[in-house]
Amino acid sequence: MDASPFATKPTLVGERATLRPFREEDLEPMAEALADPDVLRLTGSVHSTAAAESADPNPDDRTREWYATRNDQTDRLDLAIVDNASGRCVGEAVLNEWDAGNESCNFRILIGPGGRDRGLGTEATTLMLGHGFTALGLHRISLEVYAVNPRARRAYEKAGFVVEGVTREALRFGDERIDAIIMAALAPEWLAMRRGVRAGSGTQSASA
Repeated sequence: MDASPFATKPTLVGERATLRPFREEDLEPMAEALADPDVLRLTGSVHSTAAAESADPNPDDRTREWYATRNDQTDRLDLAIVDNASGRCVGEAVLNEWDAGNESCNFRILIGPGGRDRGLGTEATTLMLGHGFTALGLHRISLEVYAVNPRARRAYEKAGFVVEGVTREALRFGDERIDAIIMAALAPEWLAMRRGVRAGSGTQSASA
């Protein structure tokens, strides 16, 4: 597999969320999401409550340049998560740290306050896994989630990620040392799980 599959930026449509290439109008909601105190704390982007609460929600030049260039990247995939109900960008889903020889990469997702608690994160994760395994031919997609974020861990598990281990005390936040949980999804297991989900759904519909 060469870099060309990641150069193609798809649109992935789900029931609740659509993943698509970034547009200019996504900059403001992404800047707001990146400045959200919960996002900053749960992603390990800051090391204190004061820092999390003092972030500027207005996009700076670095943020503008970053999102203006996401669609040009050939070795990674950055997609905006759009809430189908509102049509507004609420976050991002990313496949990065691509290892061509091992057919693997990293996954990360960020959702701002406007997109939470409605299943958008789980659906966006499932859409990205499906694209990575079926369209890109990846074998392994991995991530790390901090132990203080059990909601994200549950969403990852629901989408098909499996816990593999723990990096102990990987994050310092205030006076706490927080573990990072290593999770991964493998193509054969994920595809078998999805076939089981579809078969179960079909059986239930037939008997209803």
